[in-house]
Amino acid sequence: MKRTIAVLLLVLVFQYSYAQTQDASKPAGNVPKEKQTSLGLYLTAKDAYEKWKADPKQVKIVDVRTPEEYVFVGHPAMAWNVPVKLQVYQWDASGRKLPMKSNPDFVARAKELFKPSDTLLVMCRSGGRSAQAVDLLAGAGFKQVYNIIEGMEGDLVDDPQSVFHGKRMKNGWKNSGLPWTFDLDPEKMSLPTTQKETPSTGSVESNS
Repeated sequence: MKRTIAVLLLVLVFQYSYAQTQDASKPAGNVPKEKQTSLGLYLTAKDAYEKWKADPKQVKIVDVRTPEEYVFVGHPAMAWNVPVKLQVYQWDASGRKLPMKSNPDFVARAKELFKPSDTLLVMCRSGGRSAQAVDLLAGAGFKQVYNIIEGMEGDLVDDPQSVFHGKRMKNGWKNSGLPWTFDLDPEKMSLPTTQKETPSTGSVESNS
């Protein structure tokens, strides 16, 4: 009987030790290529929130979407906005979209706000731009940088029978019931220099 108990205890200890060696940051399944990073550190939105809650002083959530997305779509209540790309207001007829351009100040702004020892959890709309941002930060010397692969809005619903087909209503920060807000804290927004300028005359229009 004692031998059986001892064997069971050894099995439990082994299982626990094995689990501790695994990278719990990697969600189940394969990470799409466009969301993969050089560091290979990934989190779901829910796991990112839990990781931040466990150590909010050391762990920073970095929202790399455009200021427009951060303001009008909403953002995690604790997130810093450091855009990796900026909106261009010139119609791209071939792509039928308003394109974006890289923010040349992204890495410099990140270095001003965060320490190399910080753990950074990076998010965008759905995980693509944030992967690019992670690689830029890794190249600048940041080691603990995770891609929140679902982003703020999540993945597209692929179900022709659903009223949400083609909409970003699958997973993501918003769809996971995590805390988000429209409220703004200017101290957490690293705006491009040209957008920081205020008109010297005239009134400022409401955002409503």
